[in-house]
Amino acid sequence: MNDIHLRQSILDEMEFEPSIDAAGIGVAVHSGIVTLTGHVRTYAEKEAAERVVRRVKGVRGIAADIEVQIFGPKETDDDDIARRAVKMLDWNVSVPKDSVQVRVLKGWITLRGQVEWQYQKNATYDAVRDLAGVVGVSNLVELKPRITAVDVKKRIEDAFQRDAALEAGAIRIDVQGRKVTLSGNVKTWSERQAAERAAWSAPGISTLDDRLTVG
Repeated sequence: MNDIHLRQSILDEMEFEPSIDAAGIGVAVHSGIVTLTGHVRTYAEKEAAERVVRRVKGVRGIAADIEVQIFGPKETDDDDIARRAVKMLDWNVSVPKDSVQVRVLKGWITLRGQVEWQYQKNATYDAVRDLAGVVGVSNLVELKPRITAVDVKKRIEDAFQRDAALEAGAIRIDVQGRKVTLSGNVKTWSERQAAERAAWSAPGISTLDDRLTVG
């Protein structure tokens, strides 16, 4: 697919996505690298635009230069955003109580703290990204597991054994700190995805290196 056809495919996909107002977004393509410019009303809309581009076949890279412009009588004050962000984190049952701190500067939220699980870190981000007035989110929450690498490996092995879609004997697991490496052979892509899901289920994992071959 050449750049002209790729650009048109991206524009068509954006028009098809109801959560995006594509009128304010510019799209340029060079050698498969997509540059997005312009402005949107919310950070969630900016994320949605990037997500749409990533799913278009032929895209090799994205340079996102979209600005979030808050429309209305005035921009939302940082202290108001911070109060609402803290409240959303308190309400979210997936985020441990008092584990995450919030900083807001000119609409940009920075999250810091420590949690045990990757899904908890993801939950902190999801809890605040859609708030009115937010122009960006930096999720700097760290994963601090309370179990050893041996425990992590055992949990992943047990998860493999429970999953009927997996032939656990063909998969090797290596745990180094918070990184898990999977190697070996699986028969199908669905089996490989099942292995990835099982690995991510272990607490404290921040990096998954999937070296599984399919065939």
